[in-house]
Amino acid sequence: MRTETLFVHFEHHNKRLDAFLSECLDLSRQRVKSLIQSDHVCLKDGDLLNKPAQKVETDTYIVVTIPPAESSDITPEDIPLNVLYEDEQVIVVDKPAGLTVHPAAGTPRGTLVNALLFHCKNNLSGVGGVERPGIVHRLDKDTSGVMVVAKTDEAHQSLTEQFKNRTTNRRYAALVYGTLPYKEGVITGNIARHPKDRKKMTVVKSGGKEAITTFRTIKEFNDEISLVQLKLKTGRTHQIRVHLTNEGFPIVGDPVYGKARHLRYTSPEAEFLMKQTERQLLHAFFLAFDHPVTGERLTFQSPLPEDMTNILDRL
Repeated sequence: MRTETLFVHFEHHNKRLDAFLSECLDLSRQRVKSLIQSDHVCLKDGDLLNKPAQKVETDTYIVVTIPPAESSDITPEDIPLNVLYEDEQVIVVDKPAGLTVHPAAGTPRGTLVNALLFHCKNNLSGVGGVERPGIVHRLDKDTSGVMVVAKTDEAHQSLTEQFKNRTTNRRYAALVYGTLPYKEGVITGNIARHPKDRKKMTVVKSGGKEAITTFRTIKEFNDEISLVQLKLKTGRTHQIRVHLTNEGFPIVGDPVYGKARHLRYTSPEAEFLMKQTERQLLHAFFLAFDHPVTGERLTFQSPLPEDMTNILDRL
């Protein structure tokens, strides 16, 4: 059993209770709703808060009791994993493109969580709920690269705080259309659900969540394609993809936010490969965090995957 006491600052005044808890605890809205409706959320004086839509008030303390995870119905599956590091607290993996992180509607099997449950013999943190055991951050299905997963509740809490406080270091590499106007800089713009397409995110002028992405151009090819390194200051859904598209430099192969462009000077072989790719060419090549128990700074790197290096070779 774990207890969290949260203080409501003025910027959260009048926010929905479920949205406030989801943001502060980094739990899914469904998991938070379940906690609220099962009487695990109250004010500091003990008064229960049992309506997900009720508004929170400034200068109040909210106490959340997170019970041990229920037994999971997710089936462990013997799916190969590229394990970069593992101990009793955490496991770090190099996720391939095409592998969904956790089960959801339409994807009950064949996910990273199914593979982890088999590999770790069900020894994963239960804080994230039965559908997301051990998951403290995510990569899109078709984004490849380094991920850390919590094996204990202690590790889960520590890693969640590190991501929340922005003390982790996450770097990505992407192939984008065009050449950015500056060799390095910062992209900002709050991100929210697209008003017309709920599967997409978009940059909004007001509301949404703060999003900050830094970039540095590594190499340019004929003013048509750039290899860019990106660093996340925040971790919003589809953040890098949305920010780059909003700036006019969509990621090559992005089926949701990108659009293939006709290239005049790039080699025919490279252009052919780019047209054949079925995923956004985005790779999480670097991750650093403090070990949840020892405090040691751990860093991990993953080489660019074959689909990206093949195109770079031909460029």
